[in-house]
Amino acid sequence: MTKIKFIDKNGTFRLKNPENYNGLYLPIAGEKGLKSSITPNLGGDSKTSQNTFLLEPVSIENLHNNRSTRNFWCRIVGKGYWSVCGSSAKQEAAKFTDEQDESELEAGLMWQKLHRVSKIYGLEADTTSFVTIDGSMEVMLVEITNKTEDDMEIAPLGAIPIYGRSADNIRDHRHVTSLLHRIKTTDYGVEVTPVLSFDERGHQKNDISYFVYGSTGQGKKPLEFYPSVEEFIGEGGSYLIPEAVRTDKAGRKSGEYIQGKEAVGAIRFENKMLKPGETVSYIMLAGIADRTTNIEELVDDYRKTVQVKEALEKVKNYWINKVNIDFETGNPDEDNYLKWICFQPILRRIYGCSFLPHHDYGKGGRGWRDLWQDCLALLIMEPTDVRRMIVNNYGGVRIDGTNATIIGSKPGEFVADRNNITRVWMDHAFWPFVTTKLYIDQTGDMDVLFERVTYFKDYQSMRGTDHDEAWNTTYGNKQRTTGGQTYFGTVLEHILLQNLCAFYDVGDHNEMRLHGADWNDALDMAWDKGESVAFTCAYAGNLLDIAKCLRNVEKLSGVNKVEVLKELEILFADDEMLYNNPAKKQELLENYARECENCTSGNTVLISIDKICENLEHKAAWMMKNIREREWISDGADGGWFNGYYDNHGQQVEYCRQGDVRMMLTSQVFSIMSGTARKDQIKLICRSADKYLYEEKAGGYRLNTDFKEEKFDLGRMFGFAYGEKENGAVFSHMAVMYSYALYKQGFVKEGYKVLKTLLDTAMDFDRSKMYPGVPEYFDNDGRGLYSYLTGAASWYMLTMITSVYGVHGELGDLVISPALMPKQYNEKGDAKISLMFAGHGFYIMIHNPDKIMPGYAKIKSALCDGKNIENIEKMSVRISKKDIDKLSMEKRHVIEIYI
Repeated sequence: MTKIKFIDKNGTFRLKNPENYNGLYLPIAGEKGLKSSITPNLGGDSKTSQNTFLLEPVSIENLHNNRSTRNFWCRIVGKGYWSVCGSSAKQEAAKFTDEQDESELEAGLMWQKLHRVSKIYGLEADTTSFVTIDGSMEVMLVEITNKTEDDMEIAPLGAIPIYGRSADNIRDHRHVTSLLHRIKTTDYGVEVTPVLSFDERGHQKNDISYFVYGSTGQGKKPLEFYPSVEEFIGEGGSYLIPEAVRTDKAGRKSGEYIQGKEAVGAIRFENKMLKPGETVSYIMLAGIADRTTNIEELVDDYRKTVQVKEALEKVKNYWINKVNIDFETGNPDEDNYLKWICFQPILRRIYGCSFLPHHDYGKGGRGWRDLWQDCLALLIMEPTDVRRMIVNNYGGVRIDGTNATIIGSKPGEFVADRNNITRVWMDHAFWPFVTTKLYIDQTGDMDVLFERVTYFKDYQSMRGTDHDEAWNTTYGNKQRTTGGQTYFGTVLEHILLQNLCAFYDVGDHNEMRLHGADWNDALDMAWDKGESVAFTCAYAGNLLDIAKCLRNVEKLSGVNKVEVLKELEILFADDEMLYNNPAKKQELLENYARECENCTSGNTVLISIDKICENLEHKAAWMMKNIREREWISDGADGGWFNGYYDNHGQQVEYCRQGDVRMMLTSQVFSIMSGTARKDQIKLICRSADKYLYEEKAGGYRLNTDFKEEKFDLGRMFGFAYGEKENGAVFSHMAVMYSYALYKQGFVKEGYKVLKTLLDTAMDFDRSKMYPGVPEYFDNDGRGLYSYLTGAASWYMLTMITSVYGVHGELGDLVISPALMPKQYNEKGDAKISLMFAGHGFYIMIHNPDKIMPGYAKIKSALCDGKNIENIEKMSVRISKKDIDKLSMEKRHVIEIYI
């Protein structure tokens, strides 16, 4: 059975013959700068943005198609030629035969090493690839060893194709844009500087250079260069059988200039006579630089093998330290998979939702929902800057409760939509408070609610249904008052405005309008009459949590009134007759949005916290009661679930009729998580989910049953094959949130099953065929697709820490309420977790020698650094914020809990 083999506790793994599996790739990137992907045969691409690709952009299908990959060749004089990554015509033809090279991949966080042995030529190569921490360049170290008993003369040649322009030019003037290339050879490499950034809407002078440099392991210069593709591959040749490799073709020397050609950093080194057992090293560097950068100086620190190996160790340690969470269960392989899952939110911070082979959409930047959910994980791993991020990101909220959908790379930079389409995702206003609540619980910092921040302003108005004709670019992208001043509201005001506007924005069935979609982006074809009961549940839970948070503010700070924009007063209407009338609710919302459409008054009023809390609680109670009474579905046997949607004909989407079962997981997740579903209903939902949605072969709980129709009055998802992506795949994100919701309501066994099935599927390489981590989804065969950049990772990590190990904050206090299943302890009954909380390091050990099930267990005693913890309830230990602040920040503190 093929299996990932871990060799340490930091996620480093090995895999034999990785080129025998399609679709494998690893992200390698810096904190800024280059964002690359690399495959076992050195395919993939590299870029800094949509308009600056160093290597040709690739999608998932290009990985087995493209020949123009990174490569390093050895021509064995008098015998033949060999690629260290297997990308030659001969090696391709030898795959799956007795002549196939032996290969093994070793990889960790942001680096990989490919080990390859040629049976034919007796050569062995280790090719190590990574991106520098600052993201300035890719580094490739090639170490070649003669494994025969005879001397061997090799002619080494490295080749990295240089695409050097925008991804748009793949199908938009590919040849024409190559005519803009200005190529020069230097002492150590090839530089390409296009004269223009080509765009028929307005060409721009280009100041960006793309480079490939090379040296021997001792820092010696190359012999010659083949800087254009046609020179390198030759007439009739290809990247799999290039003329410059198969023949002793003369190249160009340093200081030559070429114009208007497709470029390649093909670098030949002096012939080397390798003695038996001798190893020789070569270095290839590739990057992007602006006109202020001296490339020669930039690469000088990576010219020798010893320098590269030092840099590699820094890269390894840097990213290991970034993932400052360690799990120790009874299964070391699971612990290592969890290490990769905890790394995934960091990858989303760097890559956004684009720029990996599966993620061939978007043009960079993170989406609104993704940003807030990734903050959940970053709060635990990288908390230092999260407060500033939270405050800044509220600046993307519009005064009508909608928001910009794309967040730029700079603080406070927002874009209405990546494709300039006017649209509203109705779930977007839900997520900011979820993240803010976690922040407040982790830190006890309630003052963040009273930070003042601007509102986003653009042409879109009336919650995406109209345009503000009085707005123009001179107005700017910050909401103004009638006096022309930029308006600042508190974070709390932003939260209230988002959630209250959503409350009134309902359809004919008095559930919140679906608009352009909710969490499920593929429910995008029901703008007129679509409604999302699922997120009506979610917002009801939010309203209760906001009220609870405000009551804590009043209790702990003594503040009993808050300031809000005067126009907001209308949203605090509290009248059940109003609540029961969808048309009146829409009318009230329209009056508010129209009043603020261009400018606000800038006037504010004080409202008592008690009045606000009562208002929110009344609204939430009404919403939950309405859903329980109107949306519950019984299967006529021992199951039941909530309908989650109405389609564009105003028809209920989920039902059970004469054997036609329509059930969606999202609907159940938010009814459970919010508390809308009663305990007895949760039991019925679990039975139904197990009966209708669960399929072990596919990886767990499907997103929906098979509707057996192209339901284009709801969304594009029904055009997908069933069991793929949003149409009934095991979609990791919602599955993990199902687990989180179950843990939250005390259904530990059921929540554990969800997490365990997902992880087991990912870890079964013969099924998932993916590197460690959790994918966006598993297809019908259990294959993991869309690796790395998924919100599932943040929620998996959050669920493991806060629900399974039970380590979480409550207004700055550290609370530990473990809910581990017997299989999650080692043979001694111990489970451990290491993490940061409130700037302090903690090593938490839970001792349960009898492996007592959650629900039956009781904490006997607890220690912190050997001293008794007094605040213990049945299954909960609490250390106050006051006591945590007294602890040293210079050491890791040991907490032991005895069950």
